[in-house]
Amino acid sequence: MKLQRRLSVAIKALRELGFGSLGLYALYRIGLVTGHYHRKLSSALIQLDRLNTTSALKSYPCLASLPDQGELNRQLGDQAKVIYAQADEIASGKVRLFGNQVVPLVLTPPQPLAPWTEYEAGDNLPGGKDIKFIWEAGRFGWAYKLAMAYHLSGDQRYAEIFWQYSEQFLAANPPYLGPHWASAQEAALRLVALAFCLQVFAGSPHSTPRRIELLARTITIHAARIPPTMVYARSQNNNHLISEAVGLYTASAVLRDHPLSASWHTLGWKWLIYGLRTQITPDGCYMQHSTNYHRLMLQAALWAFAVHDQVSTDEPFPEEVSTHLATATVWLGKLIDPQTGCVPNLGHNDGSYILPLTTCQFQDYRPVIHAAARIFLHQSLEPEGPWDDMGTWLFSQVKPPQARGNLDSWRGFSAGKNGEPPHVLQSPNGKSWAYFRSTQFHSRPAHADLLHLDLWWRGLNICQDAGTYLYNASPPWDNALTSAIVHDSLLVNDQEYMLRAGRFLYLDWAESHVIETLADGENRLLSITARHNGFRKMGINYTRQVTACADGSWKVLDRLEGQSGSIHTASLHWLLPDWEYELSDPASVVDSAAIAIRFHSPHGWIGLKTELYQGKSGRLAEPADFMLVRAGRLLHGFGIVSPIMGWVSPTYGEKKPALAWIIKTSQALPIQIKSTWKLPDES
Repeated sequence: MKLQRRLSVAIKALRELGFGSLGLYALYRIGLVTGHYHRKLSSALIQLDRLNTTSALKSYPCLASLPDQGELNRQLGDQAKVIYAQADEIASGKVRLFGNQVVPLVLTPPQPLAPWTEYEAGDNLPGGKDIKFIWEAGRFGWAYKLAMAYHLSGDQRYAEIFWQYSEQFLAANPPYLGPHWASAQEAALRLVALAFCLQVFAGSPHSTPRRIELLARTITIHAARIPPTMVYARSQNNNHLISEAVGLYTASAVLRDHPLSASWHTLGWKWLIYGLRTQITPDGCYMQHSTNYHRLMLQAALWAFAVHDQVSTDEPFPEEVSTHLATATVWLGKLIDPQTGCVPNLGHNDGSYILPLTTCQFQDYRPVIHAAARIFLHQSLEPEGPWDDMGTWLFSQVKPPQARGNLDSWRGFSAGKNGEPPHVLQSPNGKSWAYFRSTQFHSRPAHADLLHLDLWWRGLNICQDAGTYLYNASPPWDNALTSAIVHDSLLVNDQEYMLRAGRFLYLDWAESHVIETLADGENRLLSITARHNGFRKMGINYTRQVTACADGSWKVLDRLEGQSGSIHTASLHWLLPDWEYELSDPASVVDSAAIAIRFHSPHGWIGLKTELYQGKSGRLAEPADFMLVRAGRLLHGFGIVSPIMGWVSPTYGEKKPALAWIIKTSQALPIQIKSTWKLPDES
């Protein structure tokens, strides 16, 4: 049976992923098994020893200019002290990985080191440690903070700390040995950070000729790491390909006199353009179905444009690519909460922040959107604020556009064949908004999250996505929060509606379609109805309608339809913040038999009432069963609790308790459940 299942999975993967993708991946695996890449990179080091002459290692600025210190300080105001606090923290040997809590900055991996191929699968570390915690420090995100503080203040302490840490890292991680060399993408992102720091610290007395040459030589070693295994990035055609292309492109800009510079430029430019052209859909959605990866892609593109403005003005970006990036900017901008800058925790959130040139927190997406609007949309977004600093760092030589814009105007809805994604609804009173997840997958799904609903009110995410937590861990935490059971939608017979075929792979892709929309006179989307076909093998259609009501409340109507009389179990899941709560006795709920909970937000009590309707009659039924789960433990009700229920992961490696409110009923089709969210009266 195992062989039969593996064959079935292989056939499905071939059908859905395509022969080209699987063929490239097979070539990559063959290269690993045969030792081809080990031999290739050993030869590359020998070649670099011969090519890395003093003249070849002459370095050039990768950016056209750095921002004027006085202007940047005026722009940041009191926020400048945030940079100094972060840099001082790093100087003391501490770092915030993935925007998380402070931990020691560790640049020396467990010794002794094996060839990088031994760590390629990410599971050859002592104690089963997740390799991402090692990689994150090696991306040199901390180095940007030291560079920013140095440029703003001129304090030589930050320059010396940068060189001390860099030399420590290079001594502890010889070329192509250890986990920091296991991924070409990690090498590419580190290369970009080194190139930026080389420019910022160039004028410091601590940047001796020996140190500058060391860093230039290091950049060549990083660039040489990328091409041999680029077949893997091509097989994935995702953030790996764009990151690696940007790394090569950057190396060619910094080391323009190097004999390999032209080949780095050609290869980097080719796959950068290919990636940006193929990974963004015409409506602006990024292929990885993740807000975090969407931001990563925009940051990589912004860096590429900044480097391009310095060295390749005679080689313009294709208009098609610029158009894709403009639509991608609007797509992500629509999901930004106007009060906090946060976005729904859609898809994989592995904490990536590859270009942290900002004083704003990790969760704030405004810096990248304001910078992207400036370059890709030729707009200056309002309101202005410290979140404009990323654009200033990258494009200080570019005068801000005269055209003005704001994120609210981007949310205007225009109905097409399937609506205009992302589907963002807005309350008529302007106090709350929602993201409704409806899409057709043209690339591998990240999470089983079709028809998921994210609800935001006064900057609070009151109906939320669980996030990711960890990729590489023992069950149940091996990327388990991709599951449909923890997303805010309806599940049938407690079964996943797509086949989980690997840690990052779903097959038997489902898809959803918008059936009906309603917008008001100001072009705000007030109601949307969509259907997904994930339960088609059971002969069931699942339809969800979400409506923003005039009184500020929200109504969600879930309906399962299929063969009349067939009995199925429906489970409705809502993930609520971990706040004080009260359960309501059904007899106390006016006008109907219902199940209700209310929870206390910083701005007052929020009510959630759920009503079950009986078959074709449309009459209200008796209350269904329910569970209230917190941190994998049942607080109220009856049922089997999965350990992954009742958690939310705001960023990688962090999970916090949440309240999972689950309504469950077994009855004949059709099944209809209405949920009403009542927000505090703000009249």
